[in-house]
Amino acid sequence: MKTLIIVYSYHHFNTLKIAQAFSSVLDATIVTPDQITSIDLFDYNLIGFGSGIDSAKHYPQLLDLARNLKEQSDKPSFIFSTSAIQGQRKVTRDHLTLKKILIDKGYCIIDEFSCIGYNTNSFLKYLGGMNKGRPNEQDILLAKDFAKKLISKI
Repeated sequence: MKTLIIVYSYHHFNTLKIAQAFSSVLDATIVTPDQITSIDLFDYNLIGFGSGIDSAKHYPQLLDLARNLKEQSDKPSFIFSTSAIQGQRKVTRDHLTLKKILIDKGYCIIDEFSCIGYNTNSFLKYLGGMNKGRPNEQDILLAKDFAKKLISKI
């Protein structure tokens, strides 16, 4: 199975750590949104899209890429993120914008993953941040388990 993971991660590389955990199971290629122009997405059996969450949605760099993708026909995909706060309702809301864009482009979202990440945005940087050390080993194990489940869904 040929897998591509597109990730935008820059503050503390929280989301990149999760992408690397997925890749270790899926033997996936990891790229950033700005590297997509030279890659033919039609060649991949599974594509992951992930970034941190800002203002209840994925980072603009990932959303802009998704808006500019060529249409697919039921391309198996997954969405992932890291954020300061978790909860099923929050994750569902956080992923909604990207999910809608991808579905409209013909991507079939087979699953979604999110975990807590270290956050030093805004005033938190003066307090040492929140969720220091996250994603941690347990988060990485959960990401690997998620990736194993993806294989059975293809």
